[in-house]
Amino acid sequence: MRKLHFVFFDAGGGHRAAATALRRVIEQQSRPFEIRMVNLQELLDSIDVFRKLTGLRLQDVYNALLKKGWTLGSPQLTAGMHLVIRLFHRQQVRLLEELWKKDRPDLVVSVIPNFNRALRQSLPGAPMVTILTDIADYPPHFWIERQQQYLICGSDKAVQQALELGHDRSRVFRVSGMILNPGFYEIPPLAEKERAAALAALGFDPRLPVGLVLFGGQGSSVMLEIARRLPDRQLLLICGHNRELASKLRALPHRAPLFVEGFTKEVPKYMQLADYFIGKPGPGSLSEAVFMHLPVIVERNAWTLPQERYNAEWIREEGIGIVLPNFRGIARAVDQLVEPAAYRQFRAATRRLQNHAVFEIPEILERILAKT
Repeated sequence: MRKLHFVFFDAGGGHRAAATALRRVIEQQSRPFEIRMVNLQELLDSIDVFRKLTGLRLQDVYNALLKKGWTLGSPQLTAGMHLVIRLFHRQQVRLLEELWKKDRPDLVVSVIPNFNRALRQSLPGAPMVTILTDIADYPPHFWIERQQQYLICGSDKAVQQALELGHDRSRVFRVSGMILNPGFYEIPPLAEKERAAALAALGFDPRLPVGLVLFGGQGSSVMLEIARRLPDRQLLLICGHNRELASKLRALPHRAPLFVEGFTKEVPKYMQLADYFIGKPGPGSLSEAVFMHLPVIVERNAWTLPQERYNAEWIREEGIGIVLPNFRGIARAVDQLVEPAAYRQFRAATRRLQNHAVFEIPEILERILAKT
């Protein structure tokens, strides 16, 4: 039984979700792996300068910014974070070395950015794999470092970035997209009558389109603006852990039906009921929506997280939706999206993208292990 350590943290939630989804599939496939989940934030708590200064962990600061929508200036914040990470690099390596000595892994799998240099330098001899959970890298020193390791990329852009940094082609693997929860593959199709009944149970008119509004696990205050600008559109809004936002949305006057949900594990079901997606261009929810064949509407501007800005280009390149400079134009964008001929084109484009990355990666990990 080969020991695999999956390294994640909870900044944004997508990293833990990716590691958990991958572990679940590996267990379902009965691969000869023993998997240990390593929360890097917990390991590095003793040297978390952000916690010493503010009383909050770095990942909690990040999640609070997402919740409030305070993402303007995030490129500068990222640069400052990288400076702090460099200052504490030696301490990070030392703590990681102590971890590997206690439980020597055969392979370390990182699903996090920013700390891959420390992870690689701390390893005594085991190979390391970084799985990008963003569609592309945001250089420098975000996902891809100049070091001897393996990389698993979900887009041609990310592969190109890895090769340009000097990584050997034999160590760079292209999979068909982002890691998705296996539940998206397991949900049974709904007959039209079943779908109509489920929509009616939520208060919707099944004859009219329903937009799903989702801004990650922390929600976002911009969801209120979207709901106000779409008073005559049926909306299903998922607020994640943001209870205050959910309360405000439930109290919002709205001519068309609204259904407001908090944190839920039923995202595949809700996406199955929706006709289109409105959200930020995050790699997780964006990939989920496309997998469920929902055309998307996102905004890209100075408030967009820097590591998510390429995703807007990807949406345009693939023809799967509309990118706005801001959500002030959301009403016109929805009108354009749901126009029957345009909607058929957008939906056909989503069907061309077949993502099975979560099932492809275990085989790649086994091939890497076979070389050691």
